[in-house]
Amino acid sequence: MWSYEKRLQFPVHITKTCPKTASLLMSQFGGPDGELSASMRYLSQRYTMPCKEVGGLLTDIGTEELAHLEIICAIVYQLTKNMNVDEAKACGFDAYYVDHTSALWPAAAAGVPFNACEFQSKGDAIADLMEDLAAEQKARTTYDNLIRIIDDPEVRNPLKFLRAREVVHFQRFGEAMEKIKDSLDAKNFYYFNPEFDKQFVKE
Repeated sequence: MWSYEKRLQFPVHITKTCPKTASLLMSQFGGPDGELSASMRYLSQRYTMPCKEVGGLLTDIGTEELAHLEIICAIVYQLTKNMNVDEAKACGFDAYYVDHTSALWPAAAAGVPFNACEFQSKGDAIADLMEDLAAEQKARTTYDNLIRIIDDPEVRNPLKFLRAREVVHFQRFGEAMEKIKDSLDAKNFYYFNPEFDKQFVKE
């Protein structure tokens, strides 16, 4: 059960219509390294995590990713809510406009629709946490790229906040790798023990 607080984690106040910027930001809604993918990844993985503390961490971060998704959606909506057809056509937003007008729909910047194949829930603690570390790094890289391309400070400021949170999540998942040591079975302990491969040689 979640309690919903009716405010954004970081304020969003966009005053300039720009569907081109919206089309780029869409990737952090429904792209392969976006917030929807991240929230579904962590909230799915938490059930099979052998350490309850790390399962709780996945719940917390997965929940925060939903808040980040809300920030991205607020930015995209505010960038497009007052656009006209000519503005949509001028910046290549017309194909999206035909299907969705200015409604929010999860897709990558390249137009590829979101699907659950973009994240894994493997049931193997090391596999899942390694994916989570990589996911946070990829999301941070995407935010870096967006910040380089976008000039509007009203858009850049919330993106900088989101980028900083990706770094924090990466750090927490790194700590989680240490916390699961005592919960691992033999098939995974080799991550921490380089001598463990000798067992597999004997088999």
